[in-house]
Amino acid sequence: MKLFTYPGAPNPRRVHMYLAEKGIEIPFERVDIMKRENRSPEFMADINAMGGVPVLELDDGSHIAESIAICRYLETLHPTPSLFGASAQEVGLVEMWIRRIELYLMMPVGMVWVHGSPLTKAVVKQQIPEMAELNREMVKNYFGFIDRRLAKSAYLAGDHFSMADITALCTMDFAATLNGLPHSKEQVYLSRWYEEVSGRPSAQEK
Repeated sequence: MKLFTYPGAPNPRRVHMYLAEKGIEIPFERVDIMKRENRSPEFMADINAMGGVPVLELDDGSHIAESIAICRYLETLHPTPSLFGASAQEVGLVEMWIRRIELYLMMPVGMVWVHGSPLTKAVVKQQIPEMAELNREMVKNYFGFIDRRLAKSAYLAGDHFSMADITALCTMDFAATLNGLPHSKEQVYLSRWYEEVSGRPSAQEK
C-alpha cells in the first residue's frame, strides 16, 4: 500500500493521526496541492478523478479516496484499538459526530477558506466576502454547540477517543491557523478537550 498525501492539510492530517493512533506504518508519496499536482491530468486520470488527497493505493493498484473511507478500510484490517466504536451504540455515535463535524464545522470553515482567504484568491474565480462572513458566524456558533456537548462527555462520541475527535481537532486547527477562527477560551469544556487531544502524540502528525 501507499498513501498519496500532502502533510499539513486537514484531510490528509486526519489519516496521519489515525495511522499514528493505530501504530500503522504506510509509505507515502507527497502530492503538492499548492502546485496543484493533484489537479494534473495524470493524477486525475490514474489516481483520483476528483483531484483530491489523501488517496490510498492498494497492493492491486486500485485506489480508495476520502479520509474517512481510507480509515474505515484500515479499521477493518486493524480493528483494535477501535477508533470507530466497538459496540453498536458506539459505532452509531462516532458516525453521528463525524458527520456533524464535517457538515457543521468543516464545511463552513472550508467556505471561509475559499471565499475569505488571500491564499485562495488566485485560484477561486470569484470570492464572495459575504459568504465568508456568514460562515465565520456559523463556525463560532458551532464551537458553542461542541462546548455544551463536552460539558457532558469526555470526548465527542462518549468516554473514548475516536475518529470524531480526530476530525474535530484537524478542523479546529485549520480554522485557527489559516482562517483566523480559534475557539473562545471562555468555552471551558471545549478548551479542556482541545488541550487534552492536542497533547496526544498523534496530534503532532502533520
